[in-house]
Amino acid sequence: MLVFEAKLEGVKQQYVRLDEAIRTARFVRNKCIRYWMDNKGIGKYELSAYCAVLGKEFPFAGKLNSQARQASAERAWSSIARFYDNCKKKKPGKKGFPRFKKHQTHGSVEYKTTGWKLSEDRRTITFSDGFEAGSFKMWGTRDLHFYQLKQIKRVRVVRRADGYYVQFCLDQERIDKREPTGKTIGLDVGLTHFYTDSNGQTIDNPCHLRKSEKSLKRLQRKLSHTEKGSKNRDAARNRLSRKHLKVSRQRKDFAVKLAFRRSPV
Repeated sequence: MLVFEAKLEGVKQQYVRLDEAIRTARFVRNKCIRYWMDNKGIGKYELSAYCAVLGKEFPFAGKLNSQARQASAERAWSSIARFYDNCKKKKPGKKGFPRFKKHQTHGSVEYKTTGWKLSEDRRTITFSDGFEAGSFKMWGTRDLHFYQLKQIKRVRVVRRADGYYVQFCLDQERIDKREPTGKTIGLDVGLTHFYTDSNGQTIDNPCHLRKSEKSLKRLQRKLSHTEKGSKNRDAARNRLSRKHLKVSRQRKDFAVKLAFRRSPV
């Protein structure tokens, strides 16, 4: 399974409608968790059938694509199944009892094969469920022309601190042809260095989080001094989220580039 991501470009009203779809997907997931808690013994298929009941009972839930509601139910069941698995394995400590998702600056809604449509040039995507978010331009480096539409099994809209993104889950096996060298090497991950291998080579730890700790604390203090429910608090929360997002991307970028770097001869 391959996952390609692109940033969505639209107008403010379109983003508001995407937010409504994301909140509705979270609502469906939470209602499925509650339904499981109130009815012992129900399984995955009962939760999937419950989505149709929610669509009729709540008009705003009926606006969300039926397969998107089912995807939210599958997310709920995934957390339930993980809890059951931890209990069976007698995992020490907390077992991860399913929790309700609260309103956050980030979130997502997942579609399957309906509720969306790609343009012929594969640079625009249109969402056609009851929220009518419309068409968005996609900005990314991946070219979807190399894959057939039937290979796209899921389309996920993700909200982050710096905007909205679309992820395409493709049914494609990644084949990475590498010639074995016949050599083995050991790695020791530490605090002083990112890692030290058995040949004595060390990689310094970039310490992205520690370098940003001062600015993160400052942004956190500013957030704590704002009034709850105010626009200033929303703006402060967004600035803090953007900083956390930047640090997360720095750490991921470093790890990925290091993993694909060719070792010296």
